[in-house]
Formats: sequence, structure tokens, C-alpha cells
Amino acid sequence: MTENSAPLQHTLSDDLTLALELADLADSLSHARFRAADLVVTMKPDMTHVTDADKAVEQAIRESIAANRRGDSFYGEEFGTVGDSSRQWIIDPIDGTANFVRGVPVWTTLIALAVDGVPVLGVVSAPALGRRWWGAIGLGAHTRDIDGSVRDIHVSGVSDLADASASLSGLDRFEQAGRLENYLEFSRAVWRTRDYSDAWPYMMLAEGVVDVAGEYDLQPYDMAALFPIVSEAGGTLTGMDGKSGPWSGSALATNGLLHDSVRALLGN
Repeated sequence: MTENSAPLQHTLSDDLTLALELADLADSLSHARFRAADLVVTMKPDMTHVTDADKAVEQAIRESIAANRRGDSFYGEEFGTVGDSSRQWIIDPIDGTANFVRGVPVWTTLIALAVDGVPVLGVVSAPALGRRWWGAIGLGAHTRDIDGSVRDIHVSGVSDLADASASLSGLDRFEQAGRLENYLEFSRAVWRTRDYSDAWPYMMLAEGVVDVAGEYDLQPYDMAALFPIVSEAGGTLTGMDGKSGPWSGSALATNGLLHDSVRALLGN
């Protein structure tokens, strides 16, 4: 690599600033297409929806990263992987595309940076809800409320399952994973269960208004951005199998105090 082509060194704070700028870019594109009469919707081979907004957001983020972080690799839901750098940006342009297509405002753009496979920063932006969350290792977890104010966030102090509010997504996915009876047993053990959909319950967990969140049948781009936010808010996020990182195909997030007891009921 020549001197002129060598990538610049950036701090994690610099990377977080860029990630927030990428979220602004994504919001401007996705929100403009939300509930658009001419939204183009097609089906992918895995029978999930993809829209022109998904593709436009991912392409715009990819181009910005290529311009601002030369040498970093990229892994996106719609266009796959480019590069093999240990610094990898992991992007889900619209997490909750089915909601987006139906006009339900619960959908987000997920932006993460992983170093050697470990997510070190994450941004979750939900423009239709007027909300955003972000976190980076050592830099805390934060949210921007609908009124534009920014505050630090932290998980709850609930320590008894009987008092816990949980959001488990996809009853059918628990059944497909052979964990339906575990799901039912867990539901009986907690105060209440609600399915708030996609990334939102993990962000509510980071804010302390939900105590448990989890689901099966996930891809790394569904999860990578969640890890730094939950951990910096004081919570614990693993796979259902207890493994760290967004690579196990499932997610289980708790306030930390409940993690072992929840895994005892739900984990595999």
C-alpha cells in the first residue's frame, strides 16, 4: 500500500461521529420513501421483502464509508460483503422491512462497526418514531428523544423474573427452534410479555423500560448494532446459546441481573 493510499487512523469517537452522520443520511432517504405510493417492493429468494428504500440506503451508506474510511470492509444485508479488513461496518438499511412496507412506523436503520468480529459501536435510528439510540465501547449509551433532547440511558434494576417485562419476538421462530414450550414456561414466569418488533425492544431494554428481549432466526446485521448499546447501558446481550457476538443466529438481551435465570428457561 502506498503512502497516499494508506488509511488514516481514527478514534472510536471519530467513528461514532461518522456513524451518526450515516444515520442522518439514511433517515433522509428512508423516511422520504415511507408510505410512498410508488414504493417498489420485491421478494428476495428467502421470501423476505426488499424495497427501493432498502437498496438506496445501503448504497448511500456504502459509498460514504468508502469515501470516509478507505480500507474498511463492509457487510450489508442487500449487497453483501466488500473487503476483508478487520474493521468491518455492518449495516441493515431497514430492519423491519415488512413493517415499512405496511406503513407500520416500527423500523430502523442499524449501523455497526466491528473490529476483529467484535461490535465496538452501534447506531439504531428510527425516523418514523422520531427516535435514535447509539453507543460505543467506553463512550456510554445514549438516546435522542422525539423532542430532540439527548440523554444517557441505563438498563433497569429488576432482579426477579416475576417483576420482569419481556419482549420476545416471533412465536413461530421459537416453535421452529423447538423452544415453544420454553417460551410458554417463560411467559408464565414473568410479569408480562409483549412483542414490540425488531430492534425496538432491545433499545427499550437499554433504556430500562423492558427487562428482557430476545428472538431466534437472526442475521449478524440484525444484531451487530445492538451489542454496544446494550452493553454500554449496563445490560447483557448474547445468543440464546450464551455465546457473545452477533454470529450465533439468535439474541437474548437482559438487564444483566436476569440473564442466567432467563437463559435457564429459554436458552439452548
